[in-house]
Amino acid sequence: MNYQGKRWRTIWRNDDAKGSIGVIDQRLLPHEFKTLTLSTMEECAEAIRHMTVRGAPLIGATAAYGICFALRDDPSDAALASAYQILHKTRPTAINLKWALDKMQAAVAPLPPAKRLEAAYARAAELCDEDVAVNEAIGRNGLSIFREILEKKPAGSKLNVLTHCNAGWLACVDWGTALAPIFMAHDAGLPVHVWVDETRPRNQGASLTAWELNQHGVPHTVVVDNAGGHLMQHGLVDLCIVGTDRTTAHGDVCNKIGTYLKALAARDNGVPFYVALPSSTIDWTINDGLKEIPIEERSASEVTHLRGKMADGTFAEIQVTPDGSPASNYGFDVTPARLVTALVTEKGTCAASEAGLKKLFGR
Repeated sequence: MNYQGKRWRTIWRNDDAKGSIGVIDQRLLPHEFKTLTLSTMEECAEAIRHMTVRGAPLIGATAAYGICFALRDDPSDAALASAYQILHKTRPTAINLKWALDKMQAAVAPLPPAKRLEAAYARAAELCDEDVAVNEAIGRNGLSIFREILEKKPAGSKLNVLTHCNAGWLACVDWGTALAPIFMAHDAGLPVHVWVDETRPRNQGASLTAWELNQHGVPHTVVVDNAGGHLMQHGLVDLCIVGTDRTTAHGDVCNKIGTYLKALAARDNGVPFYVALPSSTIDWTINDGLKEIPIEERSASEVTHLRGKMADGTFAEIQVTPDGSPASNYGFDVTPARLVTALVTEKGTCAASEAGLKKLFGR
């Protein structure tokens, strides 16, 4: 997307002898835009683990280049297997990570070691380009839904959309999933306004989604996580749209913690609840999201402490809980398929069900 007049992707290959990649350090946003160079498999793993890069599709793309770096240093079967395992363990919930690693392994494992590196870089670049095309298609399909809902409202009304976490271009290579139709609606002249959940504890909504919308000129308002139900009760939300880190073959959706509560409020108030996802986020091997999806538990310090910009422009971390109070930090929750109005994918829109997914993907 555009940042200060320049077209950006979230990950790119540098023109250097190491074949390194560049990424945006998302830990510093929204107050500082800084890029980093990654040139080893270990650096890619650390960037994923510590959320320098985040969002299921971007995690997968970063891991793909991590495989490239591992093969650059050692193209053997053992090195490939080791890199796969190290990268796979960095974030347990997002299925795109394993999906991308499987794609890379399939592309290089049958080749002799001398030909693996070139093939790995080519496949990693393809995965990035495919992600851009897929997300653009998701945006077009979501835009059709936006138009239909807006047409049912009185003339001159605006379309109020509620989001949760960040499912924009920062979470992908470009465009995003849940934010792609929002960008397209704004560009098409639709009067769209976005309610942006802050998304505690890491505040990806307040810091990342709001920043993206601000850069693109999309009208928006940041609200606390618990305000969504109130907004829906008062008719201030026309639809919810979120992303997902893993979707089961039966349509259960695993997304950032708090998504389930938004889906419950939407159902109680008759507000449609859409989930935007690339097909790479569907885990065809599992059926019951509550029982089978591993839920990442992150550091308690993300709950007990906040980092922000002070009045004098400096940055500081503060503690918001009492000394001695323990904290729990589940990163994701599962929204049952029955609460999802529809899944919006690159191939079209379908019911969040086994039958709906089979009809759309033939699986």
